[in-house]
Amino acid sequence: MIGEARLSVPIGPSDHVRGSANAPVELVEYGDFECPSCGRAYPIAKHVLEKMNGVLKFAFRNFPLTQQHPDAVNAARAAEAAGLQGRFWQMHDILFENQEYLDYESLLQYAVELRIDANRFARDFRSPKVERKVLADFESGVRSGVNGTPTFFINGIRYDGDWSYYSLLQVLQSVAAEANFV
Repeated sequence: MIGEARLSVPIGPSDHVRGSANAPVELVEYGDFECPSCGRAYPIAKHVLEKMNGVLKFAFRNFPLTQQHPDAVNAARAAEAAGLQGRFWQMHDILFENQEYLDYESLLQYAVELRIDANRFARDFRSPKVERKVLADFESGVRSGVNGTPTFFINGIRYDGDWSYYSLLQVLQSVAAEANFV
């Protein structure tokens, strides 16, 4: 269930994190906004985080698989551009909830819906800073042994098991119990 590969870059200030900053259990997902499997994992991760409120810290890192998903890089850039205006998680959710519409015009529309400054969003979307962030996430995934999406790491160790809701929840609760937090 828990793999041998380790997370090469621990959760840090450049990561987008949901949950308690001091949580004893960390879940990192390397994902692709256009990936159907990531689309199925999205509500699972969200519900697991809600269930383990206060005990789980969740970080999402971009791992766009451009060969299979031509809009994945632009979706990652949109999430990061939104993040520069404090709306990463809102854009993250919209992208997963609208995976079939990830063209540039749709991404701009999502920014408008989120009341993001559209001009700044368009500039940030194309900025070297956003490009570096997406690339840094991807490269950290490669160094960590990620070769597909979604790939999860639990407290720094790759989780190769079933990521259905009850399976993932059970593993995370076991890790929390070992840390005496459940």
